Amino acid sequence: MKTYYLAVDIGASSGRHILAHLEDGRMVLEEIHRFPNGMVERDGENVWDVDELFAQIKLGMKKCAEAGKIPVSIGIDTWGVDFVLLDEKGQRIGNAVAYRDGRTKGMDEEVYKIIPEEELYARTGIQKAIFNTIYQLMALKVKKPEQLAQAKTMLMMPDYFHYLLSGVAVTEYTNATTGQLVSPETKDWDMELIDRLGYPRQIFQKLVTPGTVLGNLTEEIQAEVGFDCKVVAPATHDTGSAVIAVPAEGDNTLYISSGTWSLMGTELMKANCSPESKKHNLTNEGGYDYRFRYLKNIMGLWMIQSVKKEIGGALGFGEICEQASHCNIPSIVDCNDDRFLAPANMTKEVQAACEGSGQQVPEGIAEVASVIYNSLAQCYAKTIREIEEITGQKYDCIHIVGGGANADYLNRLTAEATGVPVYAGPTEATAIGNLAAQMMTGGELQGLKDARACVFRSFEIKEYK
Repeated sequence: MKTYYLAVDIGASSGRHILAHLEDGRMVLEEIHRFPNGMVERDGENVWDVDELFAQIKLGMKKCAEAGKIPVSIGIDTWGVDFVLLDEKGQRIGNAVAYRDGRTKGMDEEVYKIIPEEELYARTGIQKAIFNTIYQLMALKVKKPEQLAQAKTMLMMPDYFHYLLSGVAVTEYTNATTGQLVSPETKDWDMELIDRLGYPRQIFQKLVTPGTVLGNLTEEIQAEVGFDCKVVAPATHDTGSAVIAVPAEGDNTLYISSGTWSLMGTELMKANCSPESKKHNLTNEGGYDYRFRYLKNIMGLWMIQSVKKEIGGALGFGEICEQASHCNIPSIVDCNDDRFLAPANMTKEVQAACEGSGQQVPEGIAEVASVIYNSLAQCYAKTIREIEEITGQKYDCIHIVGGGANADYLNRLTAEATGVPVYAGPTEATAIGNLAAQMMTGGELQGLKDARACVFRSFEIKEYK
C-alpha cells in the first residue's frame, strides 16, 4: 500500500495540491487540484482572499479523499513576509494585506528612527525590502494602532492555514526569518529588537523548525474533508522548500529559485551579516536544518507575467520565451529597480526605463520579453560575482529550480552571461521540497543529503553550457 504525502504550494498567482509517494526510490508526483490566487482590493488595500484560499485548500483535500488517496500528512507553503493578526478568540483582525500594498511607504524611515539601518542588518542579516514584516508592522503601529492593540497572535500566511487545519498556533522558522525580526545567532525572535520597535511581544508565537508535527486535523476539518492526517510544517517559505529540492551534491553550487521572484544564492552554515554583505543587498534567510539561504532577491518572472497579461494575448509563457529568443534588441534594464515592483503598467515601465537611459525602446511582446530575459541574465551574472567576492568561493555551476526552469531562452542566456554550466529542474521544486520535508519526518528519507539524491533520481534535469 502506497504512503501518500500532500503538499499545498500557494504562490502569488496560483496554488496547487501535489500528492507524492516513493516508488523504487523515486518520488512520484500527482497534481490533485489547482486554483487561482491573486491580490484583490478591499477597504482601499491590496489583500489576499484568505477565506477563498482556505476553501480551496479544503477542496483539494476532499479530492484526495474522493480519489481514495489519503495522505499521512499535509504541509502548506506560501510566499514570505505577509501575516494575519488574531484576537483573543482566534478571530482575524482586519485584512490579510499583501506585500505589494503601498502601506509600507515611508515606514523604513520610521524604523530607522529607532534602529539605524546598518545596525538592523548586522543584527538580522536580512536584506532591506520595503515590504518586510518589520515595516508592515510599523505601518500598523503608525496607521492602525488599534489593530495591534487588539491582537493576541500574529501568524505568517502558511502558519495561519496550518492553524485553521490543526488549531495549533506556531510560526515556522524559515518563513519567520524573511520578516527581519529573527536573530541569526539565537535562531529565535529578537525580542530586544521587537521591544525597541514597540511591537507587542505577545503576538509572536513559538518558532518551530521544518518537519515539526503540529498535530492532527481538528474534528471539524476531519468531518469536512473526510479523513484525518498529521499536519506537518515544511519549510513554509516557498524558497525554503525549493532550496531543499536543489539536486546538488557539493558546497560550491549556486541556485536560482526562479518564479515570480528569482532568488539567487548559496547555502551557508553561519550567517554573513557584514557591511560588505549589506552593501550588495544579500540576505541570510533561514533554511532547513538551520542552514542559511544566502541569497539576493531579484524581481524575476513577475515582469514577464505582467507583460503577458498586458500585451501577450493568448500566448503561453513558452511561446513568449521562444519569440523573445529571435529578437536582437540590446537594451538592458535594472530588474531590481523599485519601479518594477508594482507599476501600473509593466510594459510601459520597461519601455520608459529604456527610453530614459537612451536605449532602444522595445515594441511588442517579443521585444519587451527579450529585454526582460536579457536583463535577468545580466543580473544573475552580476550577483554570482558579488557572492563569489564575499564568500571567497568559486562556484562551478548554477541549479535553476522552479517554474522558471522551463524558460529555455533564459537558461541559455544565464549560462552565457555567467560563464558556468546551468542545470535546470525540477520545475515543481517548492512542492517537492515541501514533500521531502514531510518524508524526512515520516522516516522515508534519511536527511537532506538523501532527499536531494532522491530529487536527482526522480526528475529530469537539463544542462546548458
